[in-house]
This record gives sequence, structure tokens and C-alpha cells, in this order.
Amino acid sequence: MNDALRFEAVVKTYGRRRALDGLSLRVPAGTVAGLVGSNGAGKTTLMGVAAGLLRPRAGRVDVLGDGPFDPVRHTGRVALLPQDAELPRDAPPGALLAFYGELQGLDRRTARRQAGALLERVHLAERARSPARTLSHGMRKRVMLAQCFLGEPELILLDEPLNGLDPRETSTLRNFLREQRGRRTLLISSHNLHEIEAICDYVIFVEQGRLVRADTLEAVTGRAEQLTYLLGEGPPPDTAALRAALADVVLELDYTAESRSLVCRYRADRYDAGAVNAALLPRLMEGGCALLEIRRGERLESQYLTPRS
Repeated sequence: MNDALRFEAVVKTYGRRRALDGLSLRVPAGTVAGLVGSNGAGKTTLMGVAAGLLRPRAGRVDVLGDGPFDPVRHTGRVALLPQDAELPRDAPPGALLAFYGELQGLDRRTARRQAGALLERVHLAERARSPARTLSHGMRKRVMLAQCFLGEPELILLDEPLNGLDPRETSTLRNFLREQRGRRTLLISSHNLHEIEAICDYVIFVEQGRLVRADTLEAVTGRAEQLTYLLGEGPPPDTAALRAALADVVLELDYTAESRSLVCRYRADRYDAGAVNAALLPRLMEGGCALLEIRRGERLESQYLTPRS
């Protein structure tokens, strides 16, 4: 798989502090990648270096296979939404986005058409001529998010893109971002791990300017290799019978007054979730187990908070 962004031993310092400390990572092309880390982990610095706003002290950066960001080679191909970005107070969104579209290399007619379409997409078409100062924080954020898609860039860097939006608009834009998989590459930084889990198909953990872990969301959460059955009050499952029904799996039963669950770990090259359920569910029901919920894998939050050996 080609990489839309690659860092190799990148160092960025602010005085004596290393914001990026030999950071090496890759963002596969066509993915919606989530960038996760604590405050000060280096996420915003990473995006600044990728977009050419910051110059690293050492290491190599490759953007879209054309070396470090260059305003000539990468014109119209990369977009960035900084976390604390703002709009000119008196600029109406329609005219502003059309202007930004021309800066991305679009002709005037195409820029206006795309500006209108994107304002429709973020539910702000009726405010196209309103000065930015009359828009709420969430509305301005939606305009800035729309701006990133002008000219259909190949790589889009989004720092906390859904922060400050109401639940309805968060859901709408979450779906919009998910739709970009396979069409372009998105790198999304967010402290909301549930948001990352809902949007992204690739995850990158960074701490203290170093890579901790990077892999597909499926691999990080174990969705392809683990099912957890949450049980209510009733007789515990017969694990011997379950093992007889499904060979070569690991079953872990936690059955106390406080917690009742059965975890099944299996090899993805032998089974999928449907096959595991087809084998185990009838026997759980026949045994009188009160099945409340089935979960695939672990939550991203638990994987992030669990130290790795």
C-alpha cells in the first residue's frame, strides 16, 4: 500500500524541548487515520511539519510521494484545518470559500460551484452571505471544515475537526468524513476516542513525540479476533460444551455478581464473527444463559489506556 504521509526519524525542537523525538510513522493512502495522544504528545506539531508550516530539525518527511511539503509541487493537493483556526470576521462564507478555491487552483466558476456545494453539505447554504461574525462557533467550524475539501485535495489534515459541534451536526459530519475512505487520505487528531473509533479505519498512537503504535482499527481493537458475550443473571455457560462446538478457540469466563461475561478469542484466518456466533449462540441459549449484548473486540479507549509490553 502506498503512503500519503511518511515520517522517518523526524525531530522538531522548541528550545530544549523535543516536540517530535525521532518520530517515524506512515499514513497509508486512502485511509481515514486517527491521531491519538495526550496533551503535548506532538500531534499539532506533527501536522504543522507535514503541512510545511514548521521545519524539522532532523529526519525525513515525505508528502504524497513527492518529498517534504513544497508550495509548488503540492499546490491544491494538501489541506489543513488547525485546531484554533478562525474566519475573517466580515467575510461571508460563500465568497470566502470561492476565494479559497481559487487559491487552490480552481477557476472562478468552479470555485463558486464547489463553495456552494460544500456549504450545502455542511448545512450552511442559507448563511452563504452572512458575515462570519454573525455565525456561531459551530457554524464557523463547519465552514472551515468545508474549506478543506475545496479542489478535492489528496491529503487533508484535521486537528479536532468536530470540536464544538452540536450532536446533530457531529453525526452528519462524522458520516461525511467516513465517506472519504478510499477517495482521499484524512489524518484526524482528536481527544475523543469514541469519535476516532466511529470515523477512522487506521489509528496512530503518539506520546512524547514518539510513535507508540500504528495499525488498522480492526487490528488495534481486535474486532476480527474477539467476541465478548455480556450475560445477565442465570446459570453460567458450559464452557466445555462450547469448546467442543468450536475447536481451536480460547474462552475466558468471568462470572461473578459484579460481572458476567464470556470472551471468545479466535484466529481470523479460521473463523469470522458470524461463524463463531453460529456455533456458540445456540448452545448459550440452550443452556439458559441470559444474553444481553455481543461486542466485537475491545474499545479503542481501553487499548489506548492499556500499557504495552
